[in-house]
Amino acid sequence: MSDSTDILGLPLILPAQAQKHVTHNEALLALDAVVQLAVLDRNRTAPPVTAVPGDRHLVAVSATGLWVGQEGRIAVMTGTGWQFHAPVPGWRAWVLAEQREAVFDGLTWKTPDEGEGGFARLGVGTSPDAVNRLAVASEAVLMTHQGAGMQLKLNKAAAAHTASLLFQTAWSGRAEMGTAGGSDFSVKVSGDGSAWFTGLQVAAATGVVDFPQGLTRAGSQVFARSNILGPVSQAAGVPAGAVIERGSNANGEYIRYADGTQICWRNTLSVASASTALGSGFTSAALTWTYPVAFVTGSTPVVSGMADAVDCWLSHAAPVAASVSLRVLALVTKAGTVGVRAMAVGRWF
Repeated sequence: MSDSTDILGLPLILPAQAQKHVTHNEALLALDAVVQLAVLDRNRTAPPVTAVPGDRHLVAVSATGLWVGQEGRIAVMTGTGWQFHAPVPGWRAWVLAEQREAVFDGLTWKTPDEGEGGFARLGVGTSPDAVNRLAVASEAVLMTHQGAGMQLKLNKAAAAHTASLLFQTAWSGRAEMGTAGGSDFSVKVSGDGSAWFTGLQVAAATGVVDFPQGLTRAGSQVFARSNILGPVSQAAGVPAGAVIERGSNANGEYIRYADGTQICWRNTLSVASASTALGSGFTSAALTWTYPVAFVTGSTPVVSGMADAVDCWLSHAAPVAASVSLRVLALVTKAGTVGVRAMAVGRWF
């Protein structure tokens, strides 16, 4: 029969042993030292200068002095000096100086962050669940570097899945950034958690950045090739559409600018002749040109043009917002058709 227990190494009272109380008390002292184990620290290599009975330490590596050769053991100050207890793998101790638990792995004492291990779920200040298996309730979360840098990785199994950061208010989504449902990186927002708008999207294949909702700076729209040309508009005199609008119809062609300038022209007008005597020259019949788009009501555009014949020129009556009356004047009679080209410049607002 062994003289001590297998786990804690407590001395056993043998048959017909004298002074049984000595053995019994020795076992009690050992139990008192290792049960509900809480040590002061685990980084000492030599005993402290002052110690009182009941002080316990985990002896660090490269121990010296009275602790030499006791690395990893539990050092307990007793009334007769230091005693040492050898742990076995799996023993746990609460380290008061660090306010955390250390576990003996057979060689050294390690805290959970120092050893290799895993948790099915982990909650810090709150409870995890089957989906949110890591849950943290805190005013802030710090992730600092270990070495040259630090990366936070979000990995998904397939391109069609989602890897993103979701920002919520009262558990309702308000903003999300990441690769949601594809490989392109996007930033999108929502006012109610249901309707979402993509503000920025970066193509994974090309790196080209797109702004699906448009781009503004200091409240004003920023223009690019995609929106320089298009319908112009205004609200209370402030441009609200594209920069340039160009169009045409049966009455000619036109350009409108965001500042309100409008130019209309037509190169296919003509008069049948310029053969009616007028003073010492000749004139054509009146030709009404209706602009392809009207100018602002009440305005008087500036009209100019030319007649496509020698010794001829173009004249016009006072223009109005929607049309102008033109005539071809000639020094000599023109019996045939005379081509006319006309232009009007004014404002559309």
